[in-house]
Amino acid sequence: MSARLVAFAFFFLVAPVAVSARPVVVELFTSEGCSSCPPADAYLSELSRERREVLPLAFHVTYWDSLGWRDPYSLEAATQRQAEYSARFGESAYTPEMVIDGQKGLVGSNRRAAEAAIALARKADEAGVEVSGVRHGGTLSVMVGRGSGHGRVLLVGYDNAHVTEVGRGENTGRTLRESNIVRSIQAVGEWTGAPLKLDSTPPAGEQAAILIQSTDGAIIGAARVANGAP
Repeated sequence: MSARLVAFAFFFLVAPVAVSARPVVVELFTSEGCSSCPPADAYLSELSRERREVLPLAFHVTYWDSLGWRDPYSLEAATQRQAEYSARFGESAYTPEMVIDGQKGLVGSNRRAAEAAIALARKADEAGVEVSGVRHGGTLSVMVGRGSGHGRVLLVGYDNAHVTEVGRGENTGRTLRESNIVRSIQAVGEWTGAPLKLDSTPPAGEQAAILIQSTDGAIIGAARVANGAP
C-alpha cells in the first residue's frame, strides 16, 4: 500500500464524527410537587456534573403549586415556556418533560430516549451561530457571530444546586437534591444574522447562560457565561 493510501486509511479510522461545537441545550420541566420528577432531576444533575457538551437547565413550573407543596423555585416564566413548546409539539404540558435543543420533547426520566436525542443533536450538520458571554461585575456582555437565520437572544440565570426538605404533597418526607435550577429567563435582543454585541445586567441566579432561539423554537446558539474580572 502506498504512503498516500496509508495516510488516507489512518485518517478515515481516526477522524472524529463532526459534532456541534456548542453545548446541546437540555431543558427539564419539573416540580418538587411531582412524585415522578426526582428520577429526571437526578439525571439532569448527572448531566450538569459530568457532561460539558450538554447545557442542562431545570425549569420548575407553577401548576403543581396548589396541589400540596409550593415549589420554592417555581417560575411563571417556566410554565409559559413549556406552554409554548407544548403548542409547537401539539401536546399537553406534563412533568417531567425534557426538551432537547428546543426541537424534541420526551419524558425526562427516559434516559435512553434522552441520550439518543442528545446524540442526534450533537451530530446535526448545522452547528449554529457562535455565541459567547462574560460577566464583569454588574455587566454581562454578549457576543453573537455572523450566520444565517434569526432568533431571540435569551439570558438564563440559574443556581448550581439546592437541597430541599419537602414537607407536604406527593414528595412528603423526601430530601430533593436538584441542579442547574433556573431562576430567571429574559429576552435581551434580536439576532438577524449580522455580528451582534450587547450589554445587559446579569440575570438573577448564581450562573448565567445565553440561548439563541429561532422563531420555530429551535436552539441555534448556546453558551455558558464566563466570569471575568470584578
